[in-house]
Amino acid sequence: MIILLGSFWLNNYAQDGGNNKIESAKIGLITNRLNLSAEQSQQFWPVYNDFDGKKKDIRKQMRKLVIETNTLTTSDEKILANIKDMLNLQQKEVDLEREYMNKFLKVINVRQLAELYKAEQVFTQMLLNRLNKSQRPDK
Repeated sequence: MIILLGSFWLNNYAQDGGNNKIESAKIGLITNRLNLSAEQSQQFWPVYNDFDGKKKDIRKQMRKLVIETNTLTTSDEKILANIKDMLNLQQKEVDLEREYMNKFLKVINVRQLAELYKAEQVFTQMLLNRLNKSQRPDK
């Protein structure tokens, strides 16, 4: 759920023109943490960008379902259908992770893969921390 909230903020920030800054920061963090060779980098980024794009599409669908479900006029049947759709999307995301784990392992080693997952978590946490700071009133 935290990642979903972070993706809400990320999406809103991106709409305000911050997308390039966020993507650049993410690329920098991942590049730093994985310590990719030049050859690995050439092979890694097309695979990662494809993965990231598909993951963003799934998250976009999830956000839409959350928004639809949070209205007072939504029927119980629609809420239940949205919950089922959300579970299906979560499974789709897990399946995507499994598929791309194998693709990544053709380009990077298992330690780099573990570091990739850590880097994504660190980046999400950084975004959430920045969001929290931006929402605090000045003291």
